[in-house]
Amino acid sequence: MSSPKTRLTTSAGNPIADNQNSLSAGPRGPLLMQDYQLIEKLAHQNRERIPERVVHAKGWGAFGTFTVTHDITKYTCAKVFSEVGKQTELVSRFSTVAGELGAADAERDVRGFSLKFYTEEGNWDLVGNNTPVFFIRDPYKFPDFIHTQKRHPRTNLRSATAAWDFWSLSPESLHQVTILMSDRGIPVAPMYMNGYGSHTYSFWNKEGERYWVKFHFKTQQGHKHYTNAEATEVIGNSRETYQEELFGAIEKGEYPKWTVYVQVMPEADAEKTSYNPFDLTKVWPHGEYPLIQVGEFELNRNADNYFTDIELAAYSPSNVVPGISYSPDKMLQARVFSYADAHRYRLGTHYEALPVNRPKSPLNHYHKDGAMRFFTNDFGSPDAYYEPNSVEGSAKEDPSVAEPPLRISGDADRYNHREGNDDYTQPGNLYRMFDDAQKDRLHHNIAEAMEGVPEYIVQRQLNHFHKADPAYASGVAAALGVTFTPSEG
Repeated sequence: MSSPKTRLTTSAGNPIADNQNSLSAGPRGPLLMQDYQLIEKLAHQNRERIPERVVHAKGWGAFGTFTVTHDITKYTCAKVFSEVGKQTELVSRFSTVAGELGAADAERDVRGFSLKFYTEEGNWDLVGNNTPVFFIRDPYKFPDFIHTQKRHPRTNLRSATAAWDFWSLSPESLHQVTILMSDRGIPVAPMYMNGYGSHTYSFWNKEGERYWVKFHFKTQQGHKHYTNAEATEVIGNSRETYQEELFGAIEKGEYPKWTVYVQVMPEADAEKTSYNPFDLTKVWPHGEYPLIQVGEFELNRNADNYFTDIELAAYSPSNVVPGISYSPDKMLQARVFSYADAHRYRLGTHYEALPVNRPKSPLNHYHKDGAMRFFTNDFGSPDAYYEPNSVEGSAKEDPSVAEPPLRISGDADRYNHREGNDDYTQPGNLYRMFDDAQKDRLHHNIAEAMEGVPEYIVQRQLNHFHKADPAYASGVAAALGVTFTPSEG
């Protein structure tokens, strides 16, 4: 007989005498409506799935530790970086962007790279990708772009035509398309890829000086990638290779590690660069703003329950701590709203009260009621439910953590984000860095991805490749087996 501590109960704690048989009017009689245990089990099973993320649905993650190895306190007063040797717990989640929850891990796609640091001043979320750039620079185009990566409304199939139509009409996508179609488009597993904050963020120090910053996470395991043919074979054997590799390595004590770097730009430099430093389709040249080592993180503990620790993990770039903040990066500014809003829809109003999302630092706020209001935050008095108030001991604002004002501003308007932008030099520079074998694989990866795409879209995209580098266009055209004549303009 089970002891009271391990006795099976209903969700209300009522002990269960028989968990094997439904309550019925005899072996041949009907079930009874009063069998609440049956109803509870069926009702919970019906609700075991929550809506999958619209993007980044398929993911893999683990817990770990960030350690500071180099002093950057002259750039930021964030306590997470306050001294060399300091350690901070974190939880990670890696993901594909376009695939659904049941998609294969080893597909050609951008990978999400998200970290939640449980700092002493609240959670800091760094929500990036395994690429330093993205397909668009204006968030107004994000829903349109994602529609092209998802299923066609009539065929319910992924559409290469839609993807290439959008990309060929959006020259700012060329940098990211080149990375996606290159050797790095299919990492072997999460530990064999870099991560990037991608956006431009900002630091400020104790003197109130602001710096613009880019975050880089360099894999210590080395880069490993699949070709299209290798990925096809891998997927034929298992659709879960990322979960198998990441979970398996940590279980064996082979903890994956990444070295953390930042690029730092003095605030005034943003007015002087030849490129827009807040443009998510651009990188900052390392020759101008070299990598500065900060620390490293390792993943050293698997989730005890994947659903509660990884699927319910909710990351948002809105979660920053004093010393780290945003920038005029338009994509970042939209994500500050959209990510938290997506979590409120997917998980519930108080999603940040779930254990994996709850800060380990003191938590005081006045958000009340609504779905998932399962916590207490009454400050010892039911009268403290608004602010300002006169209730002793209730939460008050702290002006000491205010960040300095942004000094970059302009007249508000719907500016043409393509006008005056050079969308070809950086992709061309990236292409010219590839050796001949890498270029050949890039050409053939693109040709495979364009199979079935109408000729006029192919020609439009070839013109973008040509503007980046004529050899880029001629190589893709040869792989496609088409004739290409550059158009003017």
